[in-house]
Amino acid sequence: MEEYDKDLYFVAIKVFLRDGNKLLIIHDIFGDWDLPGGRIKKDEFNTSLELVLNRKMKEEIGEEVEYGEPKQNGIFFRVERLEYGINQNVRIFAVGYDAEYKGGEVTLGKHISDFKWVDINNFNPKEYFRGGWLRGVEDYLISK
Repeated sequence: MEEYDKDLYFVAIKVFLRDGNKLLIIHDIFGDWDLPGGRIKKDEFNTSLELVLNRKMKEEIGEEVEYGEPKQNGIFFRVERLEYGINQNVRIFAVGYDAEYKGGEVTLGKHISDFKWVDINNFNPKEYFRGGWLRGVEDYLISK
């Protein structure tokens, strides 16, 4: 019998929300910079990824923000991080989407403490991101 060596991952969706050359980044209450989006819940197994993404966007940046149809952009993240609340490391596999900001005021969700619109032409992601999130954002910037 083969040894069982498969890993377990959370699955997340992250949005590169753009307003021209500006990219929205958010800061969570746990001390990390991030992109809007997040993990799929247990009861969302059969839910479309677009509906999961819409839920996460509303939770994190508010009901008023309008954006164009999100499109998968070929950016993938593999992240290991300390999970707050259970105090253990978890692994996250995240899929990147592009979306164009159309308007509306950003209002911070309960786990978000700040946000910034950064200029992708002179933004240094190393000042904000680390690990797998940094690699994904760097891959995105290279692709643009």
